[in-house]
Amino acid sequence: MATRLEQQVAATFTENGPLAKHVKGFRLRQVQLDMAQSISQSIAHKSNVIVEAGTGVGKTFAYLIPALLSGKQVIVSTGSKNLQEQLFFKDLPELTQMLNVSPQLALLKGRSNYLCQYRLVEQMTAASTVDERTLDDLLRIHQWAGISKDGDFGGLSSVAEDAFAIGLVASSKETCIGQKCDYYEDCFTRKARMRALEARIIVVNHHLFFADRVLKETGFAELLPDADVVIFDEAHLLPDIALTYFGQQCSTKAVVRLLEQIIEIYQSSLKDTGQIESFSLRCLQQLRDWHNLLFETGNSDWRRLIGMKSIAFASWALLDELKLLQRLLQAHVGRSDELDLSLERLVEFIDKLSVFFHCDNPQVAYSVDYASHTVLLRISPMNVAKECAALFDQQTSWVFTSATLQVQRSLGLFAADMAMSDAKQLIMDSPFDYQAQSLLCVPRQLGHVSNQQMAAKQLVTVCQQAIRAAQGRTFILFTSHRMLQLVATELNQRSEFPLLVQGQDSKQGLLKKFRQLGNAVLLGTGSFWEGVDVRGNLLSCVIIDKLPFISPEDPLYRARAESAQQKQLDPFETVSLPQAIISLKQGVGRLIRDEKDKGVLILCDNRIVNRPYGAAFLESLPPMSRTRDLQKALSLLQDC
Repeated sequence: MATRLEQQVAATFTENGPLAKHVKGFRLRQVQLDMAQSISQSIAHKSNVIVEAGTGVGKTFAYLIPALLSGKQVIVSTGSKNLQEQLFFKDLPELTQMLNVSPQLALLKGRSNYLCQYRLVEQMTAASTVDERTLDDLLRIHQWAGISKDGDFGGLSSVAEDAFAIGLVASSKETCIGQKCDYYEDCFTRKARMRALEARIIVVNHHLFFADRVLKETGFAELLPDADVVIFDEAHLLPDIALTYFGQQCSTKAVVRLLEQIIEIYQSSLKDTGQIESFSLRCLQQLRDWHNLLFETGNSDWRRLIGMKSIAFASWALLDELKLLQRLLQAHVGRSDELDLSLERLVEFIDKLSVFFHCDNPQVAYSVDYASHTVLLRISPMNVAKECAALFDQQTSWVFTSATLQVQRSLGLFAADMAMSDAKQLIMDSPFDYQAQSLLCVPRQLGHVSNQQMAAKQLVTVCQQAIRAAQGRTFILFTSHRMLQLVATELNQRSEFPLLVQGQDSKQGLLKKFRQLGNAVLLGTGSFWEGVDVRGNLLSCVIIDKLPFISPEDPLYRARAESAQQKQLDPFETVSLPQAIISLKQGVGRLIRDEKDKGVLILCDNRIVNRPYGAAFLESLPPMSRTRDLQKALSLLQDC
């Protein structure tokens, strides 16, 4: 017998229901109703469900409607800030009006998305030490801070989202002094969290959710409530994000900031102790030397790096310098609250670096991520199922959904990764007619993709023909920045259509230009493979350079591969192939976004048709028409 919630949800989708009354051109999609009912059952019975909902199912309304009608406290977690803001500012307001419900809603982002008033005042006081551009941005932020109600940088339009000044005044765990702060009562981060605790529907992102849960497990924090229901959209991202949070990480940017703060404390209140400054400067110099050695190698596998004599020597020398500073600060405990807090953080960093440098746990991967002026040290477990089993308690209904979860028509791999093998598993296929709307072309006579120069030359030739046939209106998706640059350089000299290349502008900036121009070609890597929605005839062709297998040199892959071998499993079949299938599905998903869309996908990698594992890719992709004849694909593009 259907529960009351299931009955309410079913009524919402009827021809006389609220959706039909408020949504222009509403037509019942049975898969959408089926998904909504499955989530209703999960909520009503405190059970768990995993749903792959293909493009066009309407998964957002399918999970928001049961959430809103349930009356329960629900956390909705997304993989991106864009979707987070779309849910909070667009979808939820529309649905609450349609359903005539008015639960309290809250949007909560990670700390770095909020202005810290204390840091802003600090920076304004030291304004004479920054360059003209940064000062101009700080003045704009100061002006905006006076009128902002929530301090969310998402509402700051007068300063670029990647501006250096934002990093100077963003809230951070390392610089927060809690209740001792003069701005504690007005703190934007604190207020956002208070709103979340009181709300019935709380919209967060996966990083914040896991950061909160992991901290809560250690007893250090409680930022989010223990909600009745947690819904993960873009759930395909969860296994990798979980790895990050169940491991450990340490940013050297944070270490630099701490050392600079210690010097500032010396200069402002402890000038009788010059050793504090000199020891801190020695640590900064040792850190720079260590950085330079790491950047020279560019290697991300720490086990290999620490095996190099020069890096091993510099690493232990850095740790020794930090320990000398620690002993010095311990001799001055009690002289300054700020110095005492800095000492606590220094000890924490020393402990993390020591664990990382020793790298003696065979069950984890030790890796180094490089940024422009810093490195991020990561310790990641090979498998997070055990940690997830403890995290996902039985008092909560857990809902996982994405357009890309299944591998060869099975959700078993994702369920195992999340320790959710007992959850109900559903695959809701897209209602789009892929056979009629799309064509997959793997051109004949392609060379082997391992020969990068030959592959680039062939790819440029294919791209030129496809771009001409489509009159622009093309995405070219790459598995490496190196190949992107090779192809971009060649096409820049030959293409008559506007080229938009990743790195020229922000992701949203490039997409905005693509839509405005109407005949552009966009070249991008990883971040453009997902979360991009261009509908209609603005996009008719998607070209993918090769199957997106992860590099065998990736430290986390190597650790997972070793773990699979220990269990007598094939690393390629259980680790590499499933990841590549999910990634390819994300890229393919950029092409058909609407029931009226038409287009051609060109994959320049013949392994999908001439290797045994190619069948696994094809079985997992939407049922597109297929051809090896490039001319047929070009003819179809001319008609799109």
